[in-house]
Amino acid sequence: MAKKTVKAPAKKAVKKTAPKKSENKTKPTAITPKAFVAALDDGPRKSDAEKLLPWFEKITGWKPQMWGPSIIGYGSYHYTYESGREGDMCVTGFSPRGSALVVYVLPGYEELGPKLNKLGKHKIGKSCLYINKLADVDLKVLEDIVRFGVAHTKKKYPVKAT
Repeated sequence: MAKKTVKAPAKKAVKKTAPKKSENKTKPTAITPKAFVAALDDGPRKSDAEKLLPWFEKITGWKPQMWGPSIIGYGSYHYTYESGREGDMCVTGFSPRGSALVVYVLPGYEELGPKLNKLGKHKIGKSCLYINKLADVDLKVLEDIVRFGVAHTKKKYPVKAT
């Protein structure tokens, strides 16, 4: 008796699609920074935010814009990482968070050791400067740090005013 060969069923063609890139969650919003600050609970965070709104505008020359639900940003730039991820972000700004006032400065703080030593009471993250209250820091030193970050970002990326 001869062996019967059985043909395997044909495989269905599977269309491969590129994985979706994750979308940046921090984007400009329609909320005005003044309305955001006005809605904060009365206290040091609100008071500091009221001072920082015009302070950042004076230093940068840019109008404030909300980025996401709680970042008040100034200017914007477009970035592309080596991984291909890209997006837009504010050049500098701040957020009056519950636990601390956060100041965002790019490229971070690697080159700012001497200035940070003169700043006053603070903590740092990669590109975040955490301050309990403005009274804890020297505003002139903070201004130098923000100006340094803005200049560094302008050299590295095309920057747009807000």
